[in-house]
Amino acid sequence: MTLEILGYYAVAICLLIGSGFVLVSVIGLLKFNDPMTRLHAPTKVGTVGIGMLLLASIIHSALLGEFSFHELLITAFLFATAPISANFIAKVNIHREACETPPNPPQDDTWSTLNVPEPEQRES
Repeated sequence: MTLEILGYYAVAICLLIGSGFVLVSVIGLLKFNDPMTRLHAPTKVGTVGIGMLLLASIIHSALLGEFSFHELLITAFLFATAPISANFIAKVNIHREACETPPNPPQDDTWSTLNVPEPEQRES
């Protein structure tokens, strides 16, 4: 078995895995009913699926000897922007009160910091 045949098998496997992830992402996008749960399908599963499809494209173009950086740039842009856009969409939904708001944090100086609360001193 030559390296070229193994490369085509890798392309086929990446296409199948990527298509499966994209299919799960589409089903999740259609099935979930509120915006916050619907947000997880395209940002998590869809990103991995599109990443696998781009990996298949990278391997295929390398097998043909026509390597380009377009797929790498698309992958980097996708993995950099997907979490940021998901964060902004979640913030918009929270501010529009389209979903259940998270509970308020405790009102002390130890929440979300490295400060440790002082132990209560006993009066002897």
